[in-house]
Amino acid sequence: MLAVKNLRVEFGPRVIFKDLTFSIGEKERIAFAGHNGAGKSTLMKCIGGVLPPNGGEITKPKHHRIGYLPQEGIHIKGISLFEEAESAFAETKAIQEKIDRYAAELEKLDPRSAPFSDLLNKIGELELLLDGHDPARMRPKIQAVLSGLGFKHEDFDRDCGEFSGGWQMRIAMAKLFLAEPEILLLDEPTNHLDINAQRFMESYLHNYKGAIILISHDRSMMDGLTTRTIAFHHGRAEEFTGNYSSYETQLKERQDNLRKQKVNQDREIAKTEQFINRFRAQANKASQVQSRIKHLAKIERIQIDSQDAVMSFRFPDPPASTHLVAKLENAAQQYGDLTVFKNLDLEVTRGEKIAIVGPNGAGKSTFCRMITGEEKPSTGNHELGPKSLPSFFNQNHADELDPDLTVIETVEQIQTRGSKMTARDVLGCFLFKGDDVFKKVGVLSGGERSRVALVRMLVRPANFLILDEPTNHLDMQSQDILQKALIDYPGTLLIVSHNRNFLDPIVEKTMEFRPNEDPRMFAGNLTYYLDKVEEEEGGSAIPSAGSTPKATQAAKPQGPKLNPKERRKRDAANRDKRNKILKPMQSEFEKVETTISELEAAQALLTGHLESPEVSSDPEKLRETTNAYEKLARKLEHAFTKWEDLSAQIEKLEAELGA
Repeated sequence: MLAVKNLRVEFGPRVIFKDLTFSIGEKERIAFAGHNGAGKSTLMKCIGGVLPPNGGEITKPKHHRIGYLPQEGIHIKGISLFEEAESAFAETKAIQEKIDRYAAELEKLDPRSAPFSDLLNKIGELELLLDGHDPARMRPKIQAVLSGLGFKHEDFDRDCGEFSGGWQMRIAMAKLFLAEPEILLLDEPTNHLDINAQRFMESYLHNYKGAIILISHDRSMMDGLTTRTIAFHHGRAEEFTGNYSSYETQLKERQDNLRKQKVNQDREIAKTEQFINRFRAQANKASQVQSRIKHLAKIERIQIDSQDAVMSFRFPDPPASTHLVAKLENAAQQYGDLTVFKNLDLEVTRGEKIAIVGPNGAGKSTFCRMITGEEKPSTGNHELGPKSLPSFFNQNHADELDPDLTVIETVEQIQTRGSKMTARDVLGCFLFKGDDVFKKVGVLSGGERSRVALVRMLVRPANFLILDEPTNHLDMQSQDILQKALIDYPGTLLIVSHNRNFLDPIVEKTMEFRPNEDPRMFAGNLTYYLDKVEEEEGGSAIPSAGSTPKATQAAKPQGPKLNPKERRKRDAANRDKRNKILKPMQSEFEKVETTISELEAAQALLTGHLESPEVSSDPEKLRETTNAYEKLARKLEHAFTKWEDLSAQIEKLEAELGA
């Protein structure tokens, strides 16, 4: 469908990639992988026709269309939302207009004339073509896609210019989905989506008829959608079959094999050089020395890319807090006639880690500002614990940074003495490496400024963290670093995100906000929450486009209402049980899964040996290999039994804690 041949892109002296060659087949699902700055977005711009390459070529069939959704920078105005979405069907409308024009001309011609017959045939051909476009479904399809991406029916007549940047990207996404190009290029499509819109998007992409190329830092979405990965590193690209997790496994195996090969090669080269140096002066060894020198010159040296140092980040030790960290009592927030939420009662206690989810505009960010005391409720009370020390990361904080300071000065300005890591080390964890730390904040992109604001917040000692979409501009490695730090963080955490893979190991509760409904708390992580919502919606994982959420109040757990003291006691017991029993059990479960994978790999290797002529023809080797295989099979059976037992225990315990 599309072929990239010997592509080269460079910016000044820096070569982004060279001699890049690969092809994309029909209906393929391809992920572009690699750290930020490796060239993923650059290549996508080249394929989308936005950026001309310095060399090479990109070819595709003449009538195939390419649709490209960039990370940001789209702004549409002067046209209504519905009309902009409808423009995706420009070809269909053009065919209909041509039919109408020909029909008007037909009325002026003699039915018995040749021009009349010719025009009638043209109309027939166009009507056949129009049937393939199915114009009757245009309006329902537009409504379904716009609703699925979070637009309300009353938004359809609004001018696109009235929508903010995140909603502008949704408009562009809707138009691309409706146009259905043969190749769809999506660069970080989840950055501007809430959890409901993301679920709709994933469902839509699973059923998409064309090919998809995807850049994303949402591992769950990549794993569920992609079947091939092209990874960029040091100006090169390598292909891997399978989804993103499969790519990571294969990459590690390739790197391990390459390192082993290099060790062997270095050993042989050292021996050869030792021979040359030892006998160089001896005339009777001259021919052998020359032969080895020539051999050495012909060797293609194995190059091992300098691995990015595996770094870890640890939060500064937080000061001790009281049991009550923050409290909202009968709180409401209103802006003029708009009521964001009301009657909100919530106690956040020491050590809790809670995910905040819900559609855009439901009140998540408003809640975060209120719980920290940054914004007062319209009515009701807000209380911070006497020793609570909050630290709030908001995407808007990036705009408040001093543009005249360098990146490292901005962080050192806030970092306290005695920190376990230098400002430069922390910045390195979050994609600022080498001379990047000396850039002025004023020249940074929006995503880079957001990362600086995040680092500033992370290095400040606090016992109550509130993070609003912290992973939007982080690559996979930085996400892993932040995730591990948050898992080990002993303080209290509220985090707004829809990134399942990132959130699930961190949080123990999920708080849901929905427009015009009371917020609800779920006693589990994001996957648990999504499963519960799916049950409430009648088993449909993805709501049909344009549907409205079902009433959920009836799904609230029934039972005796506990007073605050009893509730705190119950929650403390649950936390204790989760930390002392469930988490160790889950860790053991993961170790058993790893053991099973290793045993299966070893078993596959022995199967290959058994089938090889070298073993099958040697009775002694055959007996040894067979015994080893049977021993592995017994270990594997034992591991599977343990896996099943642990799975049942974890499921039972999670159900108890959830209840």
